[in-house]
Amino acid sequence: MSDNLSFAGCSIISCGILRHEIEQLRRSGVLDADKVLYAAPGLHEWPDKLEEQLTRRLRKAKEIGGRAIVVYGSRCFVDTLNPERTTDSLIREQQMSAFRVKAANCVDMLASKEERERIAGGQKVFWLTPGWLRHWDFIFKDWDSAKYNEMFPRHDKAIVLDALGYADQLMAGSPERILEISDKMQLPIESSAISLERLNRLLAEQTPAAGR
Repeated sequence: MSDNLSFAGCSIISCGILRHEIEQLRRSGVLDADKVLYAAPGLHEWPDKLEEQLTRRLRKAKEIGGRAIVVYGSRCFVDTLNPERTTDSLIREQQMSAFRVKAANCVDMLASKEERERIAGGQKVFWLTPGWLRHWDFIFKDWDSAKYNEMFPRHDKAIVLDALGYADQLMAGSPERILEISDKMQLPIESSAISLERLNRLLAEQTPAAGR
């Protein structure tokens, strides 16, 4: 990836889960997109709301002009009435120059499958991002103990893929918050320091300079 690669002429549309990672890329000077538009975090739990917000932001980006880079996974949106209608379907329906980063979900945007396997060390891990910790109460507000028990205890532990040092700060400053989430998951929570190199590369692959 060229050091001189520019995101000029691009709008970024992202789930709010990755807001802080994307803002870090902006502060570091490597992400000079014309506009960054965020939808509420964790809307995969409410497909109708995700469709509404993502569609609205796509239309806004279309008004701005240029290319839109969509920071959502391939299956973050699935129409409950038509499972063939996915995130890419929503993008195509707007008939605009918009391209989605090539990743399955927000976890995959921060660390590749191979990197996650290395970090997991053979254990069955439920992967988290700092955004999941920040917005836990909102994302899981409709979950009861039965749903928690169905999802989490089959894993050995949870690991936060953290390029921001947020999890360690939370563990040091508000350990009771980590313990609260850990108790709900019935899993120990660890953090693993990563870089934003993968996220930056996935974004860069969708710029005009990438030749698409």
